[in-house]
Amino acid sequence: MTSQHITPPVSLRSSSTSDVPIPPRTPMTRFFPAPTHSQPPQSFGTPEPEWLTWLASQSWPQVAFDIDRLVVVAAHPDDEILGAGGLVHAAAANGIEVVTICASDGHATHPGSPEQLANRRHLELDAASMLLGLDLPRWGGLHSGTLEQYPDRLDAMITDALDDRPGARNGLLAVWDHDGEADHEAVGQAAMRVAKPRGIQLWMYPIWLWYWAHPGDANVPWHRVQTIGVSPIVMAVKNAAARSFAEQKRPRNADDNPQPILGSSITSHLLRGTEYVFG
Repeated sequence: MTSQHITPPVSLRSSSTSDVPIPPRTPMTRFFPAPTHSQPPQSFGTPEPEWLTWLASQSWPQVAFDIDRLVVVAAHPDDEILGAGGLVHAAAANGIEVVTICASDGHATHPGSPEQLANRRHLELDAASMLLGLDLPRWGGLHSGTLEQYPDRLDAMITDALDDRPGARNGLLAVWDHDGEADHEAVGQAAMRVAKPRGIQLWMYPIWLWYWAHPGDANVPWHRVQTIGVSPIVMAVKNAAARSFAEQKRPRNADDNPQPILGSSITSHLLRGTEYVFG
C-alpha cells in the first residue's frame, strides 16, 4: 500500500529475502500534499461518505473471469489484500488457481531494524493470504521505495509466474499504474509491459486513488471500471485478513509522524461492500 508520507515513500511490504542494496530515496510528490503537525497525513483526502454517495450513482459492469489461472501482483505486502481481497477470494472460491507475487519487502514503513520489520511483514501477509484461502505468496525480494529502479526484475517476476503454466488461460491482476505512489506505478507498468504482447486480460486495482482523487475526477479512467460485490461473509474474512497487518496500525514515529499507515480514513476506502478495478 504505502503511505501518503512524502519523504521517503513508505510501504506496507515485507520480504525476508532482500538482496538489493538500498539506494538513496527521493521525495515522492506525485499527488500527496506534504503533511504538517497541524494537519497529519490522514487529515487530507476525500471523505468516504462522499465516495459512497457518488459510487452509488454509477453503473459499471461486473468483473467476468474467463480464465483458469490468475496471477496477482502487489508492490507491498498488503496491497492485494486491501485493494482486491474480495475479488481474489472470489476467483479462488470459483476454482481459479491464484498465484500472488509481492515485489518488495516492506522494510521501510517504520524506524528500527529493516530485517526484523521485513520478516514481520512477511509473516503478516502469509497469515492474511491463508485467511483468504490463498497459497502463500511469492516474494520478489526488492526493497520498498525502490521498485521503479528495477523494471527488468519486475517484468521477470511476472513473466516467470505466467510461464509456470504455459497452457493455462492466464489473467493478470496488478496495482494500478497511475495510483500516485512510485512503487505501485512501477508494478502496474511492469504488468502492462508483460500483458500487452501476450494478449493477457489485465485488471488493475487502485489503492491511493481513493485518497487523492475526488468523485468524477478527470484524471481517473472511470469508463474502464469493473466491479465485484463483496458478500458479508467474504467481507468478514477480508476484515480478518486486514487485521493481520498489525505493523501498519501502529504509529510510524511518535514525534514526527504519529499517524499509522492503516488508519480508519484509509481503510474505510478499502473495506467496502464493492471492489473496483480497471479492465
